[in-house]
Amino acid sequence: MNLFCLLWVPLFYLFWRSVAGNNTAAGGVWAILVGSIVAMIQFFLGNLVDPGGFGLSRWISGCIDIVTLPALLPIVIYLFLIGFKFISGEPDFANFTLLWLIPSAAIKALSWSSTGDPLLLVLVPILWTAIAVGVSFFINIIQDGEILYLFPAFLAILIIPFTASCSYWAFFAQKTKWGLLFFFATVIPMLISVILSFIRARD
Repeated sequence: MNLFCLLWVPLFYLFWRSVAGNNTAAGGVWAILVGSIVAMIQFFLGNLVDPGGFGLSRWISGCIDIVTLPALLPIVIYLFLIGFKFISGEPDFANFTLLWLIPSAAIKALSWSSTGDPLLLVLVPILWTAIAVGVSFFINIIQDGEILYLFPAFLAILIIPFTASCSYWAFFAQKTKWGLLFFFATVIPMLISVILSFIRARD
């Protein structure tokens, strides 16, 4: 499981690059550099929220410290870098976010290794990639400017991080059916994005 946590994100990144066919990786150096710094800061600071038991504090901890914020922060930073012209080239939110998460996954594999918890070592890396690719997919839809799809895309960007945190919380609370429901709600946009990218790459 430690090996899964360590290798899932970089292997998925390579898979995504091969499927999406994007070789520019605008901001890739920034992603690795800032992602490594943030991962080290998070390692030394530890959890910002006391996870408590099975209630709301556990969900908030999963949202801020474990699942949602670690995967959303690179997207926010990428928007900042684009807005202030720190990077050039065609924006690719999924590439940037996955690259950012590689150092974080390595450090988390080390810090979580003593727990042997499959939720942390297996589920969380999958949820990270689902947020990274799923949210990026809907950002691209918004950038395309189709008015009909703007509201559903904005709504999906809010829902994906929420369902990811709920999936982690539900599995932790041993509510397996709810955990699976929220898990599939989180990963389906990623799967759709992968399939569409694969089809476009073959056209």
